[in-house]
This record gives sequence, structure tokens and C-alpha cells, in this order.
Amino acid sequence: MKLVSVNIGVPREVKWRGQNITTAIYKNPVEGRVALRTLNLEGDRQANLSIHGGYNRAVYCYPLEHYDFWKKVLPGRELPLAFFGENFTTDGLLEDSVHVGDRFSIGSAEVMVTQPRMPCHKLGMRFDSDDMVKRFLESGRTGFCLAVTREGEVGAGDEIELLARDSDSVSIFEITRLYLARPFSDADAVSARHALQIPTLPERWKGYLREGLEKKDD
Repeated sequence: MKLVSVNIGVPREVKWRGQNITTAIYKNPVEGRVALRTLNLEGDRQANLSIHGGYNRAVYCYPLEHYDFWKKVLPGRELPLAFFGENFTTDGLLEDSVHVGDRFSIGSAEVMVTQPRMPCHKLGMRFDSDDMVKRFLESGRTGFCLAVTREGEVGAGDEIELLARDSDSVSIFEITRLYLARPFSDADAVSARHALQIPTLPERWKGYLREGLEKKDD
């Protein structure tokens, strides 16, 4: 498993659909070592801290493997690294094999997987497509967010090593699948109740799962 690219960006104003939107989704790869702090990479910023950034979303990872998929379904579109707004472009870490609570070392830093990416309308703006958010979620190729459990320095080419995994945890793919599953089947309800027991799953995502269970019980 490897860190392919480290990407940073700062908020900028972009005009889309007749509105001026402030976004930091436009990120670019950087060379050399970059300090990874508790809340973000050095030099990286978020435009809306209510839905981006913070302890549980300090770093957003997107698998390099997904770029080939999107190039096939979006023919003719240029997709340079960091196009999805990710801080880390990774190799060898996919949503069905990465679990909430997994702990990894990258460079001299240590991180923990917390949740899938929840895309907002700015992803649609980046792709100039109103249906991109829906397609992104339904594909299951969401990437995932990290909390920084030990600050350090990272750089492209660093190995990503698994330090610890809770064998009773749930994959990023399954969390996303449950978010989209409405109404819950009996099997979904079992999986959701299981996921609710994961201490490192953020409360926001537990709220989505409780909502699904409540609707099933109505």
C-alpha cells in the first residue's frame, strides 16, 4: 500500500450555475515532505468547516484505482491526480477492504480511518455535472476520511502500513451502502445495529443509521 500523491489547496471563488461558490476542492500535488497536523495538511484549507475538515475529516483519501473507472464512464474527460479533491491519492486501499477504525502509519505520522466521504454539490461543480454526486455515491467509490492520531511528515511514495484493525468493525463500502439503502431490509438492520457499536464511527454517520432503523420500525 502506498501514498501516490499528496495534494493541497486553499479556498477560491468559482462561478457555477450563476452563483459564486467558495470551494477548496481544487487541489494540486506537491513535492517533498509535508507536515500532517491534527486538523489538516500544512498548506491545505477547507472552505466550509461544517461539512469538511475537523478532527474526523483531517485528510481525505481517494484510491488511484478508481481513476480508471471514471475515465471509462466519463470518456474524454481529463482526470489528473487530485481531481476528486483528495488530500491523499492512495494505491492498494479500497473501500471494501478498509474498515472504520483501521490505523495506519504513513511516513512519520499515524492515522485512523473514520468514515466515507459524503460528497456535496461542489463535486458536481468540479465535474460540471448535476448528477455527479449521485453517481459518485452509487458507485461505492467514495474514498474515505482519516483522523490524525500522531502528527508527522508525509510525502509521495511513502508506504502505508496497517498498524491495527478491529476484527469486528465494518468496511467503508458497507457504511456507504447502508446510507443509500432505503428502506432497510432485515439484513440491513442487522448490519446497521452492528455498525452503531463501532466507537470510532462519527456520530453524524450513526445518526444516518438510526434514521434508517427508525423508518424500518415505523
